[in-house]
Amino acid sequence: MKVQILPSLLAADFGCLADEIRRVAASGADALHLDIMDAHFVPNLSFGPDVVALAKRVSPGLFRNVHLMMTRPDLYLDRFIDAGADALQFHVEADCDVWQGLAAIRRRGVRSGLVARPQTPAEALYPYVPLCDEVLFMTVNPGYGGQAFMSGVLPKITALRQYAAARGFPGLDIMVDGGINDETAVQCAERGANQFVAGSFMFRQDDMSAAVARMRGGCARAYGTDTR
Repeated sequence: MKVQILPSLLAADFGCLADEIRRVAASGADALHLDIMDAHFVPNLSFGPDVVALAKRVSPGLFRNVHLMMTRPDLYLDRFIDAGADALQFHVEADCDVWQGLAAIRRRGVRSGLVARPQTPAEALYPYVPLCDEVLFMTVNPGYGGQAFMSGVLPKITALRQYAAARGFPGLDIMVDGGINDETAVQCAERGANQFVAGSFMFRQDDMSAAVARMRGGCARAYGTDTR
């Protein structure tokens, strides 16, 4: 499976978002990660569909991975897909029918994903693996960037990777987000993660291209694959 690096726009300079999106595209990153927060499900408010549309307009070739941190994500799935989401994730803890939400995303031809808070057991995700293209483990409490990585999530990555492989889904992408840097990304790759969201760490780099290549290489070696 391919190791992928996804800079998170939440850590960008909001005064020049278009330039920051172009910076991600030029870095060789695999996708742009966009965190959508509703100030109810999580204690922060970020941005809406218009920013997803901005990303599509200024860098149409950059894959847009959208994470809905919302109490009722089901009410907004079509809006974000229409705006340009290429992959759409929502929380297993959200107040909606998870099966219907995943099916609705897939019917639109978009990659479907589920997200789990650090406190949520991996087992809560197991029933939904057949309808997931990817699963995201939060390695911080969702809401604010710049938090410290929570290593207690690592065993959950291993558990889900083993469960998915045993049930005939070895190609499930497992993503991590929260406190991800060169060191913590490798720890996650060793446990079976292959997609890495990096916000504060990536956007403070003077040379984002070099940082993306370095993280991709380190994770690929830890995961046991190449970087192609």
